[in-house]
Amino acid sequence: MSTLITPGAGEGIQSDDLRQRVERFQDVRNAIIGQVRNVIVGQDEVIEQVLISLFVGGHCLLTGLPGTAKTLLVRTMAQTLGFVFKRIQFTPDLMPSDITGTDIIEEEPGTGRRTWTFVQGPIFANILLADEINRTPPKTQSALLEAMQELSCTVRGNHYSLPRPFFVLATQNPIELEGTYPLPEAQLDRFLFNTMLDYLSADDELKVIGLTTTTRNAEVRAVTTPEEVLTFQQLVRMVPIAESVARYAVSIVRATRQTDSSAPDFIKKYVNFGCSVRGIQNLVLASKCRALMHGRYHVSYDDVRALATPILRHRMLLNFQAESDRLTTDDVIKRLLDHLPAPRD
Repeated sequence: MSTLITPGAGEGIQSDDLRQRVERFQDVRNAIIGQVRNVIVGQDEVIEQVLISLFVGGHCLLTGLPGTAKTLLVRTMAQTLGFVFKRIQFTPDLMPSDITGTDIIEEEPGTGRRTWTFVQGPIFANILLADEINRTPPKTQSALLEAMQELSCTVRGNHYSLPRPFFVLATQNPIELEGTYPLPEAQLDRFLFNTMLDYLSADDELKVIGLTTTTRNAEVRAVTTPEEVLTFQQLVRMVPIAESVARYAVSIVRATRQTDSSAPDFIKKYVNFGCSVRGIQNLVLASKCRALMHGRYHVSYDDVRALATPILRHRMLLNFQAESDRLTTDDVIKRLLDHLPAPRD
């Protein structure tokens, strides 16, 4: 291995220094998984996608039924990373200031002079767990938009930067739709992944019983720091991707748009709106991270195909015909991947 610099990524780095950084990345990745496994059973793909979100600086939407360990996974991951962790339980009466913070009037002792003081909200953290995000009105949901995109928030005209790194890991329940407010498309598009948590296998559920119904108390220790994770985010961006693989990623995303000439007939039949260019950016960046996590120094077609569904499923809007035929976005994406097999080298 010489360098992992893509054109335009910056100056080259000595191979020895780069090799040490890659080895440290692998060590931290393995240590995180080892610590998480002390608490979380199964859910391999979910853990991988959350890790990719952290290592590329993206946000993750966790969709799953109650009791699938969504909140426990996020809390455990934060402890393992050594991050400042805050949780917001979203409710219908939650206000934007409950998230961002607000200004209060304080009186100085002795002088009686009154001044405005900003009290930070829970958004000032490295990992923010937005629990049941679809249970609060759009006005409050939109308070997260600036933070997710700009890593900052504005309160009463004052601009405040958030700690780095900053991740929003949101959860939502897919079955209790009464009294919920579906996330707007603009906010959905800012999530790198829409990760689905399913039921565990019988063997894994047996392991859960052994972990949670005895006197055993699993301890999780921090294996990295926020500063080191920031360096990992830069390292991931240095992983090269061949033009043919990048074109394949572009072709998949463009084929989701029913107005594009490359869109197959079933896309034109079932899809109202396809994925934006942000879908291409996220697909390539996440594929770079997956390659590095699997010990490879280049992106493969398999990386792109493996991550296409969780990255694109929340960026496609199906029409009534798809609903009538009982098709989901996952069904359409699977059909699209079958229609666009990976090219042979």
